[in-house]
Amino acid sequence: MNYRLKFMLWLYDWSQIVYTKLFKQNKEAWGISKPEFLLYPEGTLGKAMGEFYRDKGFSVMPKLENHDAFHVITETGTEIQDEIAMQYLLFGNGKLSLYMFAMIGIGTFLYPEFIFYYLKSIKKGRSMARFHDLEFKELLDVNLMHLQAGFRSRHFLFI
Repeated sequence: MNYRLKFMLWLYDWSQIVYTKLFKQNKEAWGISKPEFLLYPEGTLGKAMGEFYRDKGFSVMPKLENHDAFHVITETGTEIQDEIAMQYLLFGNGKLSLYMFAMIGIGTFLYPEFIFYYLKSIKKGRSMARFHDLEFKELLDVNLMHLQAGFRSRHFLFI
């Protein structure tokens, strides 16, 4: 494992602890386990999230479930460059946060070879209906393809 990846993984692990304690202390965890996500009907966001956790071998991180929903809805990968690209996508979608800017700055500095991917991600975020501030727990029963189509067409008509 190279030094860039080691550093980013350490930073990510450390920042998740700090981020959830400082910025997410008033946010409630969804309280849904990986097996419970898999019980959602086929084709729903909930089921897709269960498959995401299962297929990636990830655990549900309390208070960070929305971030995982972002991955599922935008079909953004989970490699380190994808995580940085996700922050760019969220920026393009209108999100502004210290954490996001820190990850963009550090990630771009350490992984400049992905700059065109990052710029494409900003465009993707701008082209989508605003979603970065939605609580996706309320949409777990909604058909994933309908959600994705709605966000791509900039019309969110599911609530």
